[in-house]
Amino acid sequence: MGCWKQEKSNTWTFPTLILCLCGFFYMMKPSEPFLTPYLTGPDKNLTIDEVTNQIFPVWTYSYLALLFPVFLITDYVRYKPVLLLQGVSFIVTWLLLLFAHGVVAMQVVEFFYGMVTATEVAYYAYIYSVVSTDHYQRVTSYCRSITLVAATVAAVLGQLLVSLADVSYFHLNAITLASVSLAFVCSFFLPMPQKSMFFHRKDVTETLPGPDKVVATVASDRPSSCREDKSSVSAGRGPAPEPQTDNPKPQNHMLRVLVQLSKDLRDCYSSRKLLYWSLWWALATAGFNQVLNYIQVLWDFRAPSHSSAVYNGAVEAIATFLSSVTSFVVQYMKINWDLFGELALGIFSAINAGSLFLMHFTTNIWACYTSYLIFKACYMLLITIATFQIAVNLSMERYALMFGFNNFVALVIQTILTVVVVDSRGLGLGIVTQFLIYGSYFAFIAGIFLIRSICMLVSSTCKRKIARSCKEHLNHAEHESKEQIVTGYTTWL
Repeated sequence: MGCWKQEKSNTWTFPTLILCLCGFFYMMKPSEPFLTPYLTGPDKNLTIDEVTNQIFPVWTYSYLALLFPVFLITDYVRYKPVLLLQGVSFIVTWLLLLFAHGVVAMQVVEFFYGMVTATEVAYYAYIYSVVSTDHYQRVTSYCRSITLVAATVAAVLGQLLVSLADVSYFHLNAITLASVSLAFVCSFFLPMPQKSMFFHRKDVTETLPGPDKVVATVASDRPSSCREDKSSVSAGRGPAPEPQTDNPKPQNHMLRVLVQLSKDLRDCYSSRKLLYWSLWWALATAGFNQVLNYIQVLWDFRAPSHSSAVYNGAVEAIATFLSSVTSFVVQYMKINWDLFGELALGIFSAINAGSLFLMHFTTNIWACYTSYLIFKACYMLLITIATFQIAVNLSMERYALMFGFNNFVALVIQTILTVVVVDSRGLGLGIVTQFLIYGSYFAFIAGIFLIRSICMLVSSTCKRKIARSCKEHLNHAEHESKEQIVTGYTTWL
């Protein structure tokens, strides 16, 4: 029996199946679209200002504080212990959400949820440590897709239970607690990895996967119009890490890994193309997460849950579906992203800014819902393109490193936004005014990339004109030279 279990766990199907089950139950949270109505309703009896200015900011702060140490610890302990920690954090979060009361208790909830989001890296990194590179594309697709399916199913289920069965928000949270508890149980069956990306490399000479095995939301075929510049190629193919000795001293080993990580980061960001795509990633992700964090508060302000029908679940389900569609269609876009990529970033960031401005100025809840759908779909389209452009010539290790660092920078920016705009110790602005700030923020992003893209297009046009002029001059000179040769030969005859 034990041999059968060992043989089964050594294949790629068993850990993938268990991890997908974990991902499904972790994302099966029908109560999540209704968090703000639950907190401001009779169950918790908190005010909108308390939720906005005192409770929700704690998630951003705890996430920032935990992200970097958790990122390193996750790799050092080889993922599974952190997945178990995530499960414990999920259970504690929903136990407190169900049975605790008061502002301080809800701030503790946000701290543990910050732990949950900080440990998400273990879910996406675990599978690469237990399967071969030949299966990266397939298992990544499975693990990413199952979370989107679960989020959609949870949102639809929550909406149906609230609208048709008149289920209370308390019982929705009880269902969520049962789901995350099942995920925690499933995580015990995951095989313990024998290697990791940075601290426990087993075979540094193994062929590293291409971008089609890194990015789940992008198709396996690379668009022919996507061409990498030399600097990005060198950034992705940097010097191979030195083979590790059999028994390195822990302190020296950790220091060596940290030095290698810093060198890899420097090499990656030495590419101007990667730098600008990463800049957009950090800026846009910060704004996107901020909007996601407070959108329910705006909806509750426009249509109070105690006196209006709440359709948050339906909107989140549609938003998730549209995000999946926009991410999927990227593979069919045959565009020279090197030339027109930043123009796309500028245009769609401007659309996002317009959506946020509409949320600020309109008082119609349906207009708010529609603007949110447009906002999320545009962001998911662009983040898929950005992910592909960054990952296209990077090794798995360097992609993971840039992914983590870009998200860390995004979180720092989001924390600054939270401290200045949201926190009661800062400006403590009302929710409607906040969305005016967020719209202006995305307008600033759009301005940066529109100006840069226009400069790039003008420069490219000038270069083509110069090249055409030089070619015509050379052709003319060659023609004159031939005429002189013919004339000279005729004279000689």
